Amino acid sequence: MTTFAYTALDPAGKKRTGFVDAANKDAAVATITAEGRFVLNITEHAVQKGSETHRKGETPKKGGKVSKSDLALFSRRLADLALAGLPLDRVLQIVAEQSESQQLADVSEQALAEVRGGKPVSEALAMHPKLFPQVFCQTLRAGEASGQFGEVAGRLADFQESEVVRRSTIVSALIYPVILATTAVGVVIFLLTFVIPKLSGIFKDLGNDLPAPTKMLLAMTGFVNGNYMLIIGGIVILAVGYKAWSSTDAGLLARDKMFLTMPVIGPVVNKATVSRFARVLGTLLYGGVPILEALELSGLAAGNRLFRVSAEQVMNDVKEGRPIHEAMRDAGAFPPVLTHMVAIGEETGDLPKMLGRVSDSLDFEVDNGLRRLTAMVEPIIVLCMGAFVGFVVLATLLPIFASTSLVK
Repeated sequence: MTTFAYTALDPAGKKRTGFVDAANKDAAVATITAEGRFVLNITEHAVQKGSETHRKGETPKKGGKVSKSDLALFSRRLADLALAGLPLDRVLQIVAEQSESQQLADVSEQALAEVRGGKPVSEALAMHPKLFPQVFCQTLRAGEASGQFGEVAGRLADFQESEVVRRSTIVSALIYPVILATTAVGVVIFLLTFVIPKLSGIFKDLGNDLPAPTKMLLAMTGFVNGNYMLIIGGIVILAVGYKAWSSTDAGLLARDKMFLTMPVIGPVVNKATVSRFARVLGTLLYGGVPILEALELSGLAAGNRLFRVSAEQVMNDVKEGRPIHEAMRDAGAFPPVLTHMVAIGEETGDLPKMLGRVSDSLDFEVDNGLRRLTAMVEPIIVLCMGAFVGFVVLATLLPIFASTSLVK
């Protein structure tokens, strides 16, 4: 059997592109014609790894970068088509045709060639670890083994879509505070480097008997303008040092612990991390991944080194025969709401469902926490910027008022 790429007119007169397997070109044309389509062009289709060129008869795909939204849509289409009863090679073929990302379309075609060569879908996708993480491929592998590929892919799509929504919510919540903070920093730099230096000559003419706020402002301006290269160098050194420190295991662990214990924002980060851990663990267990492997992958996917270390500790305790909820309770990183629901899930035999409920509940709390943080940060930034501008105005006007009174 050979795969042919074709362009044809459907009964409504619209151009359609696709692929068909047939013994030869005549058989391929007959198959397409039997579907009620009129063939305009048909060529033998060869998949080349890493190829960025389009063969005649294929519709060019849009864009080369793969976003989280693209991957979520890929998983949703994979699940929907598999649940519709299509063979998995046909599923990948349709997904490749419909993908808006050129890179994802090429990867899908490469996976299609591997699947037609006898590999499972999970192994074919695992050959592209930069696009498909280990959690994704291991879950699909378990779904293939259990005969629930469509259902498991649907769970993965749900998880990825929730991640996209969460990321979008965070970005939307941070846009205004970031713009406000950037504006505030810009105003401060402008005042210290352009406005105040032009007034400093006037202040010097007034003598040394200047008000304390004015002296402080002049000292700040003099330091910034006289040591700007030192300040920039210090910032660069701090950034490089932080990157080097956070790239070590000890640095990563300390940094992630700091994020979880920070005032105000720490509880939100903690709940978001627990939610992600619980959702990944539930998805893996629903797909049939063994508990030890599921715990390891969930710890890696949580995005926090403390949870990764705690998950490894839980995994070692479970190996020794301890219940999961007891091991989580003793690990220290997992809150009581998670350990209690895990205990209920172990008792009822429906652990994935309980983990999903925990994740949904925590997501609701995270959304509320983000809204409260946004509502709190905005006025704080405005007040700080207003206080500094007020200080500059006061420091500028005080000597003027003093000189005016002396003239009188």
